[in-house]
Amino acid sequence: MPRILFVKTSSLGDVVHNCPAVTDAARHLPGAEIDWVVEEAFADVPRLHPAVARVIPVAIRRWRSALARPATWVELAAFRRRLRTERYDCVIDTQGLVKSALVARLARGRRHGFDRASAREPLAARLYDEVHAVAPALHAVERNRRLAAAALGYAVEGACDYGLAAPGEPPLALSAPYAVLFTMTSRADKLWPEEHWRALGRWLAARSILSVLPWGSADERERCARIAAAVPGAIVPPRMELAALARLTARARCAVGVDTGLAHLAAALGVPALGIFCGSDPGLTGLCAGPRARNIGAAGAAPAAREAIAALEALV
Repeated sequence: MPRILFVKTSSLGDVVHNCPAVTDAARHLPGAEIDWVVEEAFADVPRLHPAVARVIPVAIRRWRSALARPATWVELAAFRRRLRTERYDCVIDTQGLVKSALVARLARGRRHGFDRASAREPLAARLYDEVHAVAPALHAVERNRRLAAAALGYAVEGACDYGLAAPGEPPLALSAPYAVLFTMTSRADKLWPEEHWRALGRWLAARSILSVLPWGSADERERCARIAAAVPGAIVPPRMELAALARLTARARCAVGVDTGLAHLAAALGVPALGIFCGSDPGLTGLCAGPRARNIGAAGAAPAAREAIAALEALV
């Protein structure tokens, strides 16, 4: 029974994009035991995948800002011990960064990663036992799938399957169909103008679909509140953890989001999802879920509200 370790730590969208590689590995190697190292903030995503046996949280982001604290080094030592309790047949770093390659080096097993021309940080390639060429121009989902296939010895076949499920009751009891609108993102150039969100929300309300606007920070909550004020029936819920957001999203009529990991999670859960791109390239990191997902816009070319409405109408 082969033992496989995936190292894909962050960010949320990148973690979601790794799920089809896990599905492929489980399908081609029946009985394989698959573990996954992931940043603690995103650990709920691999927990949604039934093929993942053990989720191993890491806290690189938090540790990096607290290196002077003895507790940080205690946690780091405990993480290393936990990682090394197993010997793996194959360790696959699909992140392609020096930090993720160093995590892979801590594991016991033969380490695989992108070669210098394929990795996001070429120096990472020097830390693997075996490297593989994967075209950088491919979508992130396909890059992950092809790296895993090369490391494990099978060919990539068929459309991607994220394999995710979010069982359990949703955190909000809503009697009407609803859409989840992910208006927030990590970069200002990826934001879609608020007036466009209001127009989209009013279009949904006219079709008896409620708009639910989640948020994660105080600024994001204020933005959601401004949008909701002009949309009949719109809801700005309390702040939710990732697992609750997954349950909320899984039962939505549709989801719309800018380039944010939560929009990718919606697509991965099989919800009809529209990605709105204003500051990044959807060809590399757009929503990838076949006919149930669409992407509009491009870097430096925010789509108009009418374009988003037409695209969403085709989906729902």
